[in-house]
Amino acid sequence: MIAECVAVVAHDAGGAEILSSLVRRERAASLRQHVFVLEGPARQIFAAKLGAPENLPLDEALAMSSSVLCGTGWQSTLGTDAIALARTQNKRSVAFLDHWVNYRERFIRGGEWFLPDEIWVGDAIARDLASQAFPGLPVADVGNAYFDDIRQEFVMRRPPGTPQGLSVLFVGEAIREHALRAYGDPLHWGYTQQQALAYLLDHLDAMGAPVAQVIVRPHPAEDPANYDEVMNKHPHRVQLSQGHDLFDDIAGSDWVVGCNTMAMVVGLIAGRQVLCCIPPGGRPCMLPQPQIVHLQSLASAAAA
Repeated sequence: MIAECVAVVAHDAGGAEILSSLVRRERAASLRQHVFVLEGPARQIFAAKLGAPENLPLDEALAMSSSVLCGTGWQSTLGTDAIALARTQNKRSVAFLDHWVNYRERFIRGGEWFLPDEIWVGDAIARDLASQAFPGLPVADVGNAYFDDIRQEFVMRRPPGTPQGLSVLFVGEAIREHALRAYGDPLHWGYTQQQALAYLLDHLDAMGAPVAQVIVRPHPAEDPANYDEVMNKHPHRVQLSQGHDLFDDIAGSDWVVGCNTMAMVVGLIAGRQVLCCIPPGGRPCMLPQPQIVHLQSLASAAAA
């Protein structure tokens, strides 16, 4: 076992963005050594920042490490698998909560709890929420290295300024797929991502200025064809993102629109206006940032 070596375990994009930015800082400062267990979207995210680090099986990485640091999410059991294996080897496990919602659900698999030894979060709001969700479990606010990267990325970028009309970026989420997998009901939260996009497109006139274009950016966990039926009803003004990274899409937008996705928070950090387009009847937005505008309020005001 290598002293001060951490097994970094990630699958979902949200946790992978934060952990990869954190590891990059630790490497630059020679703070710790790392081995990696990466699946799904995490592989590409880590490769972009760290140059495709060697990827190991979970048991092999744990054997080489003194502790594990994992992301959390719904797309995979990799994080809870790592916590469970670390427990059997009496090794410390830390889980990074990359969002502000569904904390308890992230650690339940098959009706059984898999809690880490410590939880890390990126801000004071998340710290308070995690402390309420897991009383007695250590919770540390270690900052959000990914958000720091975002601020540096956008510091030299200028707002798009499109005199022809507003450019709107819709950032998708796998809402229907998550609800179906976790609860057996695609409408568990009262809406799907397709319904949210349709609600946005039906109320573009509520945004206060003419909209020149709407760019639809699917989440990495969903099929881009998810939105074809909705988009085909607006062929002249709506199109899919052309393979740009998230920063490029946000940099070219005046508004960033979504439901509960972290990309909306990235939009706020980039200085863009951010809109929640959850349709009537859907569970309210869980993001705590007060700067987020809500389309239901704009639509009500426009109709008055």
